[in-house]
Amino acid sequence: MPTETMTPRERWRAVLAGKKPDRVPMDYWGTAEANAKVRKHLGCHTNWQMFRKLHIDKVVGVVPKYVGPRRPGYDMYGCRVQMVDYGTGAYREVVSAPLAQYASVEEIDEKYTWPSPDWFDYSGIAEQVQGKDAYPVRGGGSEPFLIYANLRGREQAYMDLILNPEVVHYCLDKLFALAYENTCRIYAQIPGRVDLSYVAEDFGGQSSLLFSPDTIRTFFIPGMQRMIDLAHQNGAKVFFHSDGAIRAIIPEMIAAGIDILNPIQWRSPGMERGGLKRDFGGQVVFHGGMDNQQTLPFGSVEDVRAEVEENLAVLGAGGGYILAPCHNIQAVSPAENVVAMYAAGYEYGWL
Repeated sequence: MPTETMTPRERWRAVLAGKKPDRVPMDYWGTAEANAKVRKHLGCHTNWQMFRKLHIDKVVGVVPKYVGPRRPGYDMYGCRVQMVDYGTGAYREVVSAPLAQYASVEEIDEKYTWPSPDWFDYSGIAEQVQGKDAYPVRGGGSEPFLIYANLRGREQAYMDLILNPEVVHYCLDKLFALAYENTCRIYAQIPGRVDLSYVAEDFGGQSSLLFSPDTIRTFFIPGMQRMIDLAHQNGAKVFFHSDGAIRAIIPEMIAAGIDILNPIQWRSPGMERGGLKRDFGGQVVFHGGMDNQQTLPFGSVEDVRAEVEENLAVLGAGGGYILAPCHNIQAVSPAENVVAMYAAGYEYGWL
């Protein structure tokens, strides 16, 4: 096996600069339950022991500490939340929508208190990256429609795009403004140290876009453009996440300035790896591509290793690829498959 000549951060930065790293970087996303299974399988006591054992080029996420108003059972937006156990994993789900009762911008403006960046303490950000100089750092960013859907209720949120566009614009403006100021304050705590900012929105379903391209252009891209420009002005690259079949909107997201496209659900129509590489390789770095709907949970170790080889050969041809699961690994995925993915990536990924 060749000898590593780069740190994880150097490896990421080389790929993002269009340069050749010593090997393809590997990232990790997993649920707490999946992490526990893999740790047990490897005999590791901490996630970071697991990352090092699997040669994962893990990204260090930094977040401010929430010090604002608290109400038991509710999040900072006033959404009532509870943990729901789905058998192989538990997720925090929103069970009430505080803005569902309002019919106009005027009502919301009068009766609802928006969270403030002053509800956070940013002084501990620098401490979160201490001892992690060898690793890339992700901080700041936005994903406002996800929050809006919790505030209004998911069905109402989608209906609002047609029936109440002024409410959508008003609320998204508020949420983008909060994300913008939050990101500015994170950058100020560790100048030049943030490598990636997460500017996301789930535009795709399993087989097609969830929104029309015109809706995306009208409601989302202007605010995302401001977040993208902020990241670039501060030396950070933009990590764009959107699940599903989003082929139709990728050119416009690249034009807006995204640097990384995640998660590459290549079984969805239009997301075939060869076509993405042909049309967008060299314009954006691909992140993900390891299928965790079929291959990782239900495939064999040999299936997993074969998919790693395919991803490296197609998405990684000529560079511009970071190997990772195409969303959080779930506990249904055998630990042997997870280990096989990273073992194959480390074996085959040398450049």
